[in-house]
Amino acid sequence: MKKIFAVFGDPIEHSLSPVMHNAAFKAKGMDCTYHAFRVSREKLKDAIKGAHAMGFGGLNLTVPLKEEALKIVEPDLLAAVMGAVNTVDLKDGIRGYNTDGIGAERALVDAGVKIEGAKVLIVGAGGAARGISFQLASDGADVTIANRTPERAMRLAEDVAVAGNVKGCGLEQLDDLIASADVLINCTTLGMHPQVETTIATAEQMHAGLVVFDIVYNPLKTKLLMEAEKAGSKTVSGVMMLVYQGAEAFRIWTGVEPPVEVMKEAVMGALRT
Repeated sequence: MKKIFAVFGDPIEHSLSPVMHNAAFKAKGMDCTYHAFRVSREKLKDAIKGAHAMGFGGLNLTVPLKEEALKIVEPDLLAAVMGAVNTVDLKDGIRGYNTDGIGAERALVDAGVKIEGAKVLIVGAGGAARGISFQLASDGADVTIANRTPERAMRLAEDVAVAGNVKGCGLEQLDDLIASADVLINCTTLGMHPQVETTIATAEQMHAGLVVFDIVYNPLKTKLLMEAEKAGSKTVSGVMMLVYQGAEAFRIWTGVEPPVEVMKEAVMGALRT
């Protein structure tokens, strides 16, 4: 009997997780299928319980469900400390994990970024920012979280400060924060399809020594990354974070080594069309 996997989110139309995971299942000869479902925060508990009852193999969670899921699943220690869940395994109960941090770390390392000692500015304070800030602080980065609502950024910084050096603030001093940063990471939905003309920063605010990482992957080259290129900054696409966090989820669900290159090619192919 075919095993079903899925991603829940709201909105969800932009997600390329089905393309990526279905390519991985096919490459491994596994009788599995992966779908996307629009699920609101209010309906998340019913949706997760329903997926478990129907025998789904596992789930991914995206905006705005990652923090809400913590109240529903049995999180592993890392997800509990991070305060967000993006992967749910349904083999034995309802277990939650967070693979966002490792996905972001591997994407940055692939791009030649030395994380230890780097001054990292994260814009946004949602579920993805939780996982990424925790991981990079654990790796020795000096992390600043800036958010439109300063109190939310400061609460997040307090939550993940156990991992390392993390502080939170508002966006009032964004120019100065970017000027002193080594790495700028967009953890908001600004620039995501269909609002492709929005960005957290412009070329005038960036500098040539900056690495700009946008976790938005659709479109492939976001407005932020185009502005970064104008400034001479190094750019890192969100595609590889998607691939690496998805690969780790695949490993959790199946116990099988994920076909990373197949997953990457599937996503890139979909973005080129």
